[in-house]
Amino acid sequence: MSELATATATALPTSAPFNAAPAEAPGPESMLKITSVAATKVNEIRDAEAIEANMALRLRVVGGGCAGFSYDLYFDDPTEVDRQFEVEQVRVVVDEMSLMYLVGVEIDYVEGLQGAGFKFNNPNVKTTCGCGSSFSV
Repeated sequence: MSELATATATALPTSAPFNAAPAEAPGPESMLKITSVAATKVNEIRDAEAIEANMALRLRVVGGGCAGFSYDLYFDDPTEVDRQFEVEQVRVVVDEMSLMYLVGVEIDYVEGLQGAGFKFNNPNVKTTCGCGSSFSV
C-alpha cells in the first residue's frame, strides 16, 4: 500500500461506519448562554416595562468603542433573517453578522461597587478597552 493510502486509512476513525449519520448541529445552548441571574433580570425588565410577548431580546454586535466593537442588547421584533434561540426561558434573536462574533458568549448580570449591568463573557475576544465596554476579535 502506498504511504498516502496508509496515512489516509489510519486517519479515519475505526468506530464509525462509512454510512454513519453526521453529527447533529450544535443546539442553541452551545451557541449562546445566559446565566439564570441574567435571565431573571431580563424577565424582570420585561415585566416592569410591559414589553409585548412577541418581542425578543436582541443581541447584536455593532462597530464602535475604543476597541472596535461593542454589544447592543434590547427588546425587538424578530425578523425572517434572524437566528432565534430559547435560552433559560428567554427568547433571544441574533442577526447572522453578529452571530459570528457571539458563538459561545455567556451573558451574566452582575452587581458591584461600580454599578450593575449585563456582563458578556466572550471566548472570541482578543482584547478589550480599559472601561470594558468594547472589544476586538
